Amino acid sequence: MADILQTLILGLALGGVFALMGSGLSLVFGVMRIVNLAHPVMIIAGAYVAYWGFKLYGIDPLVMLPVAIVILAVIGILLYKLVFEREARSAKYSEMTVLLTFAVAMIVEGALGGLFTNTQRVTSPAYATDAIFIGDVFIPTGQLYAGILSLVIIAGLALFLKYSRFGYAIRATTQNREAAELLGVNVSMVALVSFAIGIGLAGAAGSLVSFVFSFFPAKHWEWIAVLMSLVVLGGMGSLLGTVVASFLLSVIAAFVGTYIGATWSTMTFFLALFLILLVRPQGLFGEKPELA
Repeated sequence: MADILQTLILGLALGGVFALMGSGLSLVFGVMRIVNLAHPVMIIAGAYVAYWGFKLYGIDPLVMLPVAIVILAVIGILLYKLVFEREARSAKYSEMTVLLTFAVAMIVEGALGGLFTNTQRVTSPAYATDAIFIGDVFIPTGQLYAGILSLVIIAGLALFLKYSRFGYAIRATTQNREAAELLGVNVSMVALVSFAIGIGLAGAAGSLVSFVFSFFPAKHWEWIAVLMSLVVLGGMGSLLGTVVASFLLSVIAAFVGTYIGATWSTMTFFLALFLILLVRPQGLFGEKPELA
């Protein structure tokens, strides 16, 4: 029983981190229909911001988190203006973004590899290796902090989307871009800000990832299928769906890793992606596409 509880705790702790990792990807797709294959490498970039802040100046990665958000958000603005804005009204925009973001991922990976090499890195604040013991089970302090802070950030995003004036505009654009534009919403500005927020969330996730997982520039290829499985299972563009899917798959992966083998843990996400596309392509919270 203690082993089951321990595995459940570890799965839930990582679930929050996965939810933050996938939330920006879900937001960007929901607003702009951009299938952002470069999102994981932006998380890696955020992890490097936290890592070098800690290594060079001794700044805690939790303190570096807002810095990573700002740096990655600025990169997101530049990236959107240079790469994505021009073809935003194209009928084949989503299909085009797959190739565009794949190219961006390759370029960013190359830049990170050139700057920092492909050596495994991990940020090591004191709490990253500590744990809280409750009877026969323990809660890793680093994962606990990362999970809680991830949920706080996601809750803040949800409140912003639900109650702020700009949040209304984002939700309107997500539901029907053309109708929102007819009602006076500046869709171009909404797209730009949403993309910046999405990439900024990648920076936030990267700061937390820096002390939860080891990382290196090419690590993002391992995360593409993981994040896509979360977003697809939850429903493309659904923030709630991404959170639910993250906790669900993280817990399942934890049990698979404990009772079957660690090498099979990652397969949980690949298998989930395959099955959801086969059985329910719109995901748990997505809308079923209308047939012409």
